[in-house]
Amino acid sequence: MTRISADLRRLACRRGWHRVALLLAALTGACAGPGDLGRPRPDVFSQLVAPQVGFWSATFRGEAASHFRFTDDEEQLRDRAWRFIMPGHERSVFQARISDLAHARILPVQMQSSAVSDYFNALTGGSFSSQASRYARLAEDANADRLLIGPFRANAMRVVAADRVRMRAAEASPHVAPTQIDPAHARVVENEGLILWVCERVGFRIESYRYALANLVVEMPSREAIRAERAIMALEAEAAPLCKLPLIGVFGGAGQEPKGDGDGGGKAPVVYKG
Repeated sequence: MTRISADLRRLACRRGWHRVALLLAALTGACAGPGDLGRPRPDVFSQLVAPQVGFWSATFRGEAASHFRFTDDEEQLRDRAWRFIMPGHERSVFQARISDLAHARILPVQMQSSAVSDYFNALTGGSFSSQASRYARLAEDANADRLLIGPFRANAMRVVAADRVRMRAAEASPHVAPTQIDPAHARVVENEGLILWVCERVGFRIESYRYALANLVVEMPSREAIRAERAIMALEAEAAPLCKLPLIGVFGGAGQEPKGDGDGGGKAPVVYKG
């Protein structure tokens, strides 16, 4: 354990874990600038502190958490998931910070906003030269999501296949130490939970885009709405197989298509639970 990790553990014991999480949220938000694809630039917090704090925080909440090192595919899965877990618009600054900390497991996923109006409010909150630019941005966001779903799905399938091998080895090999069994199972839960979480957030994005499109048409009708509608439909078609992946089933079955609660907000899935 590094010195900074030991110091954080002592601080957590003295002051309570939630206070440490909030302190780190402030520190990382103040220190991390934008990096590639809008992600926070790698620094000491994102590379060293956040993973350690996320592990302890998840454990404190009673969620499955493994100390195993990530495989290349597992790391890539988390990198690809980041896009879908974050808010759909960069102007949602506060929600972006919450989602980033949830991605690091410092905060629970239930703290993410489930209001489908967030994207529309961010989309129309800034200055645009014309209504066409709003429709264009909506279509571009939906198309960008669509292009990234395929690589994420392929990555997820590789991770699930490797997890099947992992569990067979853990259960059948006499050479696997008993202390390795629980972390192995926890990693499978982490991986499957992340896939289901992305499935839910993709569904939430689609709902948000449809909400934005409907309200744009009411506020400022335009023929550009046709292009946006087609982009959303294409995204829906690409997203459908993602929620039907043949998972191991640690949450009781394969991924299911996310459903809203009927009043414009999707329910957060119970993921990362042990």
